[in-house]
Amino acid sequence: MSTSKLKIILAMFIWGSIGIFVKFIPLPSSAIALARGIIGSLFLLCLFAFQRRMPDKQAIRKNLVLLICSGALIGFNWLLLFQSYHYTTVATATACYYLQPVFVTLLSPLVLKEKLTLPKVCCVLAALFGMILVSGVLSEGSNWNAMGILLGVSAAIVYASVILMNKFIKNISAYDITFVQLMVAAIVMVPYVFITEDVSSFSLDGIQWVFLLVVGIFHTGIAYWLYFGSMADIPSQTIALYSYIDPVVAIIFSTFLLKEPLSAQGAIGAVCILGSTCFSEYLSKKRRITEKTNSL
Repeated sequence: MSTSKLKIILAMFIWGSIGIFVKFIPLPSSAIALARGIIGSLFLLCLFAFQRRMPDKQAIRKNLVLLICSGALIGFNWLLLFQSYHYTTVATATACYYLQPVFVTLLSPLVLKEKLTLPKVCCVLAALFGMILVSGVLSEGSNWNAMGILLGVSAAIVYASVILMNKFIKNISAYDITFVQLMVAAIVMVPYVFITEDVSSFSLDGIQWVFLLVVGIFHTGIAYWLYFGSMADIPSQTIALYSYIDPVVAIIFSTFLLKEPLSAQGAIGAVCILGSTCFSEYLSKKRRITEKTNSL
């Protein structure tokens, strides 16, 4: 296996474990998102210095509006996802969060003028059915948490918006995009945290500070560095396939480390969500190959 593939697999394992650490950080979700943006952007800045290069100011200036908007959305995406962890299990929140490809598929005809085919519609319906199973609303006497589900789905919608917005960012490196977006996410979170939270009440002990640093350095700085450092050498279809390592790892950690319950119905729902999005990526790959062959 190539070094690039190992990098992206490691990045997915790191992202899949983020819920484990967030669960044990006794801070508001907005404060964790702020810390993640600050620590992550500082890490990437140190990486730039180590590599003796600076962000491309001209490319950033040309895409500044989109970078600011997408960066702000990333901050609120973290806020919603982390808050979802507090209301429901990591497995449920992650499964709902991975509805993002569904929303990308539904919005693509409007934003990107892409055709919505019948197989794609079937994938969307399968994913939505999976979300219903994961939520537990069909279980008799279930104690499902509507707020946790709503926050996870909202995070998916916000991140889908970021994905679509990034389609319009041109002629700039992935590292520069990530650095600016993380920095903007942190800047946006600063006033939000100080307005909505009592900052003087924030308190962490030694191990909790370690968890926060792990989220900022490993789950943000290093994971993004590994992810974008592998993109140039790996086809986008392969990257899309490997991305499903993230939710699988999250569900496994949630079940076996946090001892959070995952019913058979919830497991089937997770398979529906992940399977439908994976199959949707396969259909997209097949369509691109067909179009390329017909153009020759």
